[in-house]
Amino acid sequence: MRRALGVNTWVWTSPLSDAALERLAPRIRDWGFDTIELPVENIGDWTPGRAAKLLDSLALSATVTLVMGPGRELVATDRATVAATRDYLYRVVDAAAAVGAPVIAGPAYSSVGRTWRMTDAQRAGHYAELADGLGPVVEHAAAAGVRVAVEPLNRYETSLLNTVDQALTALSGLPGEGCGLALDVYHMNIEETDVAAAIRRASGRIAHVQVCANDRGSPGADHLDWPAILAALDDSGYAGPLVIESFTADNATIATAASIWRPLAPDQDALAVDGLAFLRRLQDGEGR
Repeated sequence: MRRALGVNTWVWTSPLSDAALERLAPRIRDWGFDTIELPVENIGDWTPGRAAKLLDSLALSATVTLVMGPGRELVATDRATVAATRDYLYRVVDAAAAVGAPVIAGPAYSSVGRTWRMTDAQRAGHYAELADGLGPVVEHAAAAGVRVAVEPLNRYETSLLNTVDQALTALSGLPGEGCGLALDVYHMNIEETDVAAAIRRASGRIAHVQVCANDRGSPGADHLDWPAILAALDDSGYAGPLVIESFTADNATIATAASIWRPLAPDQDALAVDGLAFLRRLQDGEGR
């Protein structure tokens, strides 16, 4: 299956602004990407209507990532925090709908970096809380033609959802048409004993896929079994884009959050362009 190929603007900048998007989007299009991924770190960082016109003029499609920073929680917290987090997610959905993005993707359950020990019973209770907290957002998203793609993260970034199986359990009570999984091969490489098998177990619930090397560098410059990953995505029926997600070290906050301590490619442009070339060759059947 030949999928659209995309890249997240975090490769170059954080937070995204209107000016940065106007600078980056033509370059991303000229390199040959089909899709641009737009993070919403805070509502108002960029203007959805303005972005929609720009992307339309460039024939670029969009996906959107949500950002669970400090204070954004849907579990193990108070009602006011849940309400504020929901309000943020509603507005991310609205931004996605405005730019024609089919998904908002990210760890829509707890702030990144928040970890705590829990018993099996406590975990089950938190999964029930998540379904209650996320349910209205999923309804809002489905009405807007957007799907909420919930992303399991590695053990160092959350203790709630680390694996495909945990995410499938936590989301089992939410409708598939409005809610699915966002699979990020960086996290899967850490947490899944068999990445391809985990992808196949998620068949029917995969809403978004993010790709990078095992060290957050360019896809293909690593030890991951990319032919097996793409074959599993084929078997799962996932037809959405493959989006390169990595991060700039220029923003201290995001570099620290993503543990970007060294250059991951000759430069950020090469990270994206080399990854695009590798994924294109892979989809064309070379190495498969």
